[in-house]
Amino acid sequence: MEERLQKILAAAGVASRREAEKIIAAGRVTVNGRVVTELGKKFDAAKCRIAVDGKLLAAEEKMYYIFNKPRGVVTTMKDEKGRKCIADFVQDLPVRVYAVGRLDYNTEGLLILTNDGELAQALMHPSHEVGKTYVAKVVGIVPQEKLDQLRLGVKLEDGMTAPAIVNLHSYDHERHLTIFDITIHEGRNRQVRRMCDFIGFPVRELKRTKMGPLGLNGLGKGKLRELSANELVALCKDAKILRV
Repeated sequence: MEERLQKILAAAGVASRREAEKIIAAGRVTVNGRVVTELGKKFDAAKCRIAVDGKLLAAEEKMYYIFNKPRGVVTTMKDEKGRKCIADFVQDLPVRVYAVGRLDYNTEGLLILTNDGELAQALMHPSHEVGKTYVAKVVGIVPQEKLDQLRLGVKLEDGMTAPAIVNLHSYDHERHLTIFDITIHEGRNRQVRRMCDFIGFPVRELKRTKMGPLGLNGLGKGKLRELSANELVALCKDAKILRV
């Protein structure tokens, strides 16, 4: 994950971000052996050799967590509107982590939190075809032919979606709802909600229950836990990277 150089230095404990800017401007920082003095340049600390006064920054330990995001939480580290965000749940972690992809404000469920930019990129890139499964409760009694449209792909304003895997759970005639699983491997903004809008059945509730081989497995809302070694191996295998 690329970040501004001064932010990388601050995160490594070299100095405050403002002081880091002065260190960069003074020509004391090298990236892959070359002096960098331009502020705002972005690099991936996991893939670059960054040194201050000739001393390499210590590599940050890679950490991996599953988080069960509640509704009403923003998938960012800060929010200009003062809403609750991911940062409110990760303050006690030993490293800075970021969410892999996003869930919108009213969507709950599984997020991967990590500082491993390479894995994060692989999990989200459509070419790696990592499945993300949601339970959708939509308004109305959806006929099978409409679910078939989702299975084939629908044309949104940003293009045709890839075919989705859709499994009908049940009809709630009393509340006039249809409940089904939908698995996609793309990561477009609000994609499942827009797909349901397209077929004429807007989402009432949406929850991500799986990403690749990982599920929530009883993890409570607002809770997180570290991935086991076996889970990490399975996740990397699903993302088609051979780093573990």
